Amino acid sequence: MRIFGRVRQRPSTDWRLATNRAFTLIDDGRYEDADALLTRAADLEPWLSESWFNLALLHKFRHDWEQARSAGLRAVALLERDAGAPDWWNVGIAATALQDWPLARRAWQAYGLPVPAGSSVADEPRGMELGGAAVRLSPEGEAEVVWGRRLDPARIEVRNIPLPSSGRRWGEVVLHDGVPRGERTTGVGGGSAVFPVFDEIELWAPSAVPTWVVLIEAATEEDRDALERLAADAGYAAEDWSSSVRLLCRSCSESRMPSEEGDGMAQHDPHDHSVPGRPGPLGHTGAGALWSPERECGIAAPSGLVRGLLDGWVNDRPEARTWRDLEEVC
Repeated sequence: MRIFGRVRQRPSTDWRLATNRAFTLIDDGRYEDADALLTRAADLEPWLSESWFNLALLHKFRHDWEQARSAGLRAVALLERDAGAPDWWNVGIAATALQDWPLARRAWQAYGLPVPAGSSVADEPRGMELGGAAVRLSPEGEAEVVWGRRLDPARIEVRNIPLPSSGRRWGEVVLHDGVPRGERTTGVGGGSAVFPVFDEIELWAPSAVPTWVVLIEAATEEDRDALERLAADAGYAAEDWSSSVRLLCRSCSESRMPSEEGDGMAQHDPHDHSVPGRPGPLGHTGAGALWSPERECGIAAPSGLVRGLLDGWVNDRPEARTWRDLEEVC
């Protein structure tokens, strides 16, 4: 096959050495040095789609979306297959980051995904019906896996209330990577479902809704559930962090892990490194544990609503419910 007038051949030894060294530097976080080597590799073999794919990947790691889009387009121009190439996925991520919706649509379609028609090609790709997934917030820091709704192949809207250490809020939209790192399984209707866990790349759209932490006394699980329903009915969220948060090591987090999401049943697994029965972010409740009335809850609601929401919850059953120590944390 001839590309740019040359016969396609295996990359040179110099190309392979430069590329291998570049990815070693990327693993060490030395992006500038890796950039110089991958640019040299592209100069050596400009007809190889891999040369430009590698540069696009590097620019994605650096969040340099203009350069990622440019290198990605050069990579897909040299592809030898029509659909399913990861080169197109990287183009889709860069286009989404830049809100270049015509290119994002083209990228997802070229990858082989159905994209519903909008009123124009300039419209944001909506209605792809990708379902739910989990996203790992702050993957290089105090990583936290939360559930979300996939808006398209590169964005997830956060539907849990993240812990304040993540710096993220309920309702935010995050840009995420394309290759899952781990899975979560849920029990649904007597069977099970598997959901991928994607790594966050960066915040795409912030949320104006603050996160609060509050200590509640809920006599029963039904009392706790009533607070979560009350917040949801108001268009916001409440979450019992005492039961929803588990501490996992990195190895466990990036593997297939069971989740309580979707089945309503408490369960415990040997990979859960939290302390069963302890209220607060370390307090995942294992199967058969006694109910502890004191709960640490996260609430996502505007400042003008949150106290009224809690008071309304208490007033519905004052003999079984109280709250204290409300604090805005994110």
